[in-house]
Amino acid sequence: MEESMQKKTNRTLVLIALVLSMFMAAIEGTIVATAMPNIVADLGGFRLYSWVFSGFLLMQAITTMIFGKLADLFGRKPIFIIGVSIFLIGSLLCGFATTMTMLVIFRLLQGVGAGAIQPIVTTIVGDMYTVKERAKVQGYLASVWGISSVIGPLLGGIIVQFVEWSWIFWMNIPLGIIGLLGVIRYFHEQVNKEKKAIDYNGAGLFLIGISSLIIVFVQAGTVWAWLDWETISLFSLFIIFMIVFIFQEGKAPSPIMPLFLWRNKLILIANLATFFSGMIILGLSSFLPTYVQGVMGESAIIAGFTLSTLSIGWPISSTIAGHLVLKIGFRKTALLGGCALLIGTFMFFCLTAEKGPIYAGISSFIVGVGMGLSSTTFIVSIQNHVNWNVRGVATSLNMFMRIVGSAVGAALLGGILNLQMRAFIGTESKSLDVSNIDLLLDENRRKSMDTEMLEKIQNGLSFGLDHVFNGLFIIGILAFLIILFFPNVQLEEAEES
Repeated sequence: MEESMQKKTNRTLVLIALVLSMFMAAIEGTIVATAMPNIVADLGGFRLYSWVFSGFLLMQAITTMIFGKLADLFGRKPIFIIGVSIFLIGSLLCGFATTMTMLVIFRLLQGVGAGAIQPIVTTIVGDMYTVKERAKVQGYLASVWGISSVIGPLLGGIIVQFVEWSWIFWMNIPLGIIGLLGVIRYFHEQVNKEKKAIDYNGAGLFLIGISSLIIVFVQAGTVWAWLDWETISLFSLFIIFMIVFIFQEGKAPSPIMPLFLWRNKLILIANLATFFSGMIILGLSSFLPTYVQGVMGESAIIAGFTLSTLSIGWPISSTIAGHLVLKIGFRKTALLGGCALLIGTFMFFCLTAEKGPIYAGISSFIVGVGMGLSSTTFIVSIQNHVNWNVRGVATSLNMFMRIVGSAVGAALLGGILNLQMRAFIGTESKSLDVSNIDLLLDENRRKSMDTEMLEKIQNGLSFGLDHVFNGLFIIGILAFLIILFFPNVQLEEAEES
């Protein structure tokens, strides 16, 4: 099948179209974050602020697996077209939103489309290229995320300052149309025309179960307490529906999530390591800027620099991983990535305010190197290890694990921060409150604060974030230990399987 596709498909033009589509979906997260203050000022509804991001993540998480399976059943091309079309409709409507509620609803629609774009793009690349080419091309594709992380905030600031925030969403439309036309015109695939069995019951159970879990991670610890009835009810709902889902997948003729994938050691180890690396990434993204601004007393620009180095390290090492896989194999490349994650998180374990933002930036860069080496290796090894008819769902499953890991990491590490800060305030400084932390993140108000009060608040935030970074190091250790069990699969063996 892959040989026939290569004769018909213009791989260069299709790859350009795929990169543009991937860039469109990747930049959406960072570019929206920059514009949110202006959006809130225009639309109001600050109480829904977090749902502009969480709603997008929720729908992306619960649709990634489903689109991956549909791509295996009906081919990559139609599912890619559907996904990009939904994303563009959502983008168009987001720009026309007149209330925050409308924006959240349209972001949900965008998230549905995003659930198709990333896994299907990655799967198409896996289909078009040979086993030796995949490693390099997937590395190039991974660099799109790093580039978008650096460009997104800058571009968002320019658009908000010189045009208006609606164009943050509308700029997706020309990119998406070019991507669609490129795939429609130049990508060709052969798909079995026989009648397909769709696991509707499995899809429904999965949607309800994972939605319940993600909502718990979004709401618990902030809107709800972890022991509130809403949290317990939704978590119970998740457990019940996922148990029924597993039974359903065991008997379905064409399951949404084939259970045999979890019995494959390579896929199991890659997915577990990806889950923990997802926790690390969102943990750093959420809390490193707060530490640099609040504890070190640096500006938002400096805080952004310390995080952007991660986005620089990731694409560089992703490209290198493509070459290393061919020279030293999957296992050694993955182990190098695991070592970098371990070293990077250990450096955050040792982080103090005195070490300064350059130390934090170097630590972040090393974590990015670990992510690039490991994530590219995992995707390529999985795609080389499975047949065409499950490549889409296997690729989507790995990406799904990163999304869920990110949600779990944000909830777990955020819970640790709140718990430790309350403990500090309760024992060390009765005059403080958690809400005082807001003062640290406003540069002007911070300068006008009493020196003694400023020091107390910084000590409280530092105490809480030290425990967060301790947690990151423990997660880094777990990721490394799991990668130690990654099997030594050869390129030739993987291609034949």
